[in-house]
Amino acid sequence: MRKRLLAPLCALALAVGCVPQGKYDAAMANARTLDEQLQEEKGARAAADGKVRQLEEQVKGLEEKVAGLERDKEALATRLNTAEARLTAGAAERRALEQTNAELTALNEELARSKRKLAEAKEALEKRSSEYESLAKSLEKEISEGKIELSELRGRMTVNLKDKILFASGSARVGKEGQEALAKIAEALKGVQGKIIRVEGHTDDVPTDPKGPFPSNWELSLARSMAVVRSLQDAGVDPTVLSAAGYGPYQPIAPNDSPENRSLNRRIEIVLAPGVGSATAGR
Repeated sequence: MRKRLLAPLCALALAVGCVPQGKYDAAMANARTLDEQLQEEKGARAAADGKVRQLEEQVKGLEEKVAGLERDKEALATRLNTAEARLTAGAAERRALEQTNAELTALNEELARSKRKLAEAKEALEKRSSEYESLAKSLEKEISEGKIELSELRGRMTVNLKDKILFASGSARVGKEGQEALAKIAEALKGVQGKIIRVEGHTDDVPTDPKGPFPSNWELSLARSMAVVRSLQDAGVDPTVLSAAGYGPYQPIAPNDSPENRSLNRRIEIVLAPGVGSATAGR
């Protein structure tokens, strides 16, 4: 634009003869130089503007990347916190599980020990002594008829004889049927070792005749147990292992409220218990 203005002005000045030719040429050359400089400046400015726009776009892209990275950072921080919380919870659960496993192991061991003890106890309960087996065999008829009961628990055997098989009412004299039963019992007890044989007399709560041979049930129960001891001794049982006791009506096995129950309480019990110094004494 500047070049187009200068050229007509110079041409006009030359035409009217106011500017010499040399100055006109110099002016035109100067105008061309200025115009070239202006064009160079415009090109440089355009290049600078392009570079600025390019840099602006790069900055914008970097800002977007930074924003994205910030979001990723926040997400990672959240995930990290969650993972740490889960890790802490997992460690606590693992410790609780280990403790539970330890307790379970201890309980299983205790259960196994209890089962062994239970099996041993059952075996001891079910185990029968040779005396028991011998008596059970020899008294099979009396046991089946309910006249004699036989039991054994933890090395203690008891022969329970109903009073009517041994004695008449109010008497302490062993009858014929009783003598036969006691002979069978004595045969099984002759070889007993390491045990004591205690004969225990029991009655019901019906009072005896104070004017009779037994002023109370104490005397009657003791007299009957002594009579059985003498019968066993006469049948060959070692007297050093025999003893007698009378309990009267004070250790009933049934309430004294009916004839049937009183009959249960009138009994002689022959007890085989571990002797003093026996490995099983005190059980």
